[in-house]
Amino acid sequence: MNAVYLYAIASVFLVSLVSLVGIVTLSMKEETLRKYIYLLVSLAVGALLGGAFIHLIPESFETIGNNTFVSLEIVGGILLFLVVEKFLHIHHHTGDACESVNDGKHIHPVGYMILVADGVHNFVDGVVIGASYLISIEVGIAATLAILLHEIPQEISDFGVLLHAGYSKKRALLVNFLSALTAVAGTILVLIAGDISEQLTLWFPPIAAGSFIYIAMSDLIPEMHKNKSVKESILQIVMVLVGVVIMFGMLFLE
Repeated sequence: MNAVYLYAIASVFLVSLVSLVGIVTLSMKEETLRKYIYLLVSLAVGALLGGAFIHLIPESFETIGNNTFVSLEIVGGILLFLVVEKFLHIHHHTGDACESVNDGKHIHPVGYMILVADGVHNFVDGVVIGASYLISIEVGIAATLAILLHEIPQEISDFGVLLHAGYSKKRALLVNFLSALTAVAGTILVLIAGDISEQLTLWFPPIAAGSFIYIAMSDLIPEMHKNKSVKESILQIVMVLVGVVIMFGMLFLE
């Protein structure tokens, strides 16, 4: 295996390890962490909307070129996740698909949805890393650093959503890491298939953008409304803005 392949695989594994950022919470009491989980949910709203509107959608318009088709894909991504959530809710109410973990706690469908949406996003990141290394090692390293910085706030917010959905800290770390490993698949696909796979995966970001918008607007913002106090509401809005600002700041590091 040549140096390009080794660099690419090592880089994508490094990016995947960012999904374990929640490991810093393992020393915290579960009750204490869940008391402030509403702040991480609010951060997730800002990160998801910022990721969609500041990164994925503009990049899609630029790389694909057909604005009408990109717009239809975004709508398609929203509708796709509407269907997914409907399916999960149906099984949740019939008791067939709602997984029981940690002393009978059940997983809210948004937990599954964030894993799927982030899995698609991570797969695209892996494609970018692989394609960048095929250009040169220098370009590959630059792309890896940009994605690495971009993923840190995203993975923190995803971890918060998984906790909010009912996962324990250890289980949330595990499933978030497994979702992150789709990036490895994306990199390997590009290294094997080259330009063909890169062209095919150009169509994925608008769908990921639609999924981010749907999850933020349909699942997470309604959860924010459950906090009634003025102080908590102000903190929630601040955290949403923090998430958006972080995603905007990532533009200057890419």
